[in-house]
Amino acid sequence: MHETHIQAAILCAKADRLQMKIRRGGHDYEGVSYVSQVPFFILDMFNLRSINVSIEDETAWVQAGATLGEVYYRIAEKSNTHAFAAGVCPTVGVGCHLVGGGYGNLMRKYVLSVDKIIDAQLFDVKGRLLDRESMGEDLFWAITGGGASFGVVLAYKIRLVRVPATVTVFRVEKTLEQNAIDIVYRLQQVADKLHEDIFIRMILDVSFPELGLKQTDCIEMSWVESILYWTSFPIGTPVDVLLSRTPQVRTHLKRKSDYLKQPIPKDGLKYIFKRMIELETPLLAFNPYEGRMNEISESAKPFPHRAGNICKIQYATNWDEDGLEAANHYLNLTEMLYGYMTPFVSKFPRAAFLNYRDLDLGINHNG
Repeated sequence: MHETHIQAAILCAKADRLQMKIRRGGHDYEGVSYVSQVPFFILDMFNLRSINVSIEDETAWVQAGATLGEVYYRIAEKSNTHAFAAGVCPTVGVGCHLVGGGYGNLMRKYVLSVDKIIDAQLFDVKGRLLDRESMGEDLFWAITGGGASFGVVLAYKIRLVRVPATVTVFRVEKTLEQNAIDIVYRLQQVADKLHEDIFIRMILDVSFPELGLKQTDCIEMSWVESILYWTSFPIGTPVDVLLSRTPQVRTHLKRKSDYLKQPIPKDGLKYIFKRMIELETPLLAFNPYEGRMNEISESAKPFPHRAGNICKIQYATNWDEDGLEAANHYLNLTEMLYGYMTPFVSKFPRAAFLNYRDLDLGINHNG
């Protein structure tokens, strides 16, 4: 595809009254790029993936069809002390990640990926190619996390961040018999208050003694190698695997999300653990907030989940069985866990993360 094809697609869609679905790079939890109740076509931007990194001014122009892994690799090619504050999974598409306010393991120190967008190229409804200056600040604000189709973003100019040449990672596993409830309870008390250099998913440092973290648990590596570690590639995997566009795991899945504003009491955690054991399949992932996230106004970008959130919770269910019966079974399990969590998460409204696309939300009864 060439840039002019985007312009032609927009004009043809208007002329023929067709809905245009945009596919950038992956992932779409609900697959909404591929279905519609009206005549539509897919504008596939998968191959619009050029990445131009300038270490001199610490920026990069990235086309919307590139993946995060490709961006990380191209930055690391030029510098081992620069990074981009974006998502953990390398096969996520840049355009989709940014349009929904994407986050990653640098968010507590460098805030969100959308907070590092400094320019963009956008085809508007008239097929005009606009940059930040020509589109104006209101439209620029909207396309940096707003999630709606205000146009077709061709490319983003992003601000790189500085990282140490060596970072430290660790992974510690604890069971219920090893006081997992006490650990999770304590996590809620401290995860959002730790130094901004620390990002955890149920893992903390010596200020969190219940975890029992030992020096032998810690591994030093470069930032780009840590991306592979977070994505569970074996240590020593060549970093050029970041250029692969094939997800590590291909299964059926359902995702949901919540925000935690008050710690879940121990009795609540015992209740949730008991229900999770009964359900077996759904998992919960806790992603800590605060740090420098507190410094950004909720209106600075169309992403309001800033100060006041301990963490974001992701509900994750995967299954291999094909067929509607299996799908309904696992979807029901996920919905049950989501229901059990209701007393403990944000209320009025019960908030959710836009990029964890969830068609259970925002549905009316008028079609």
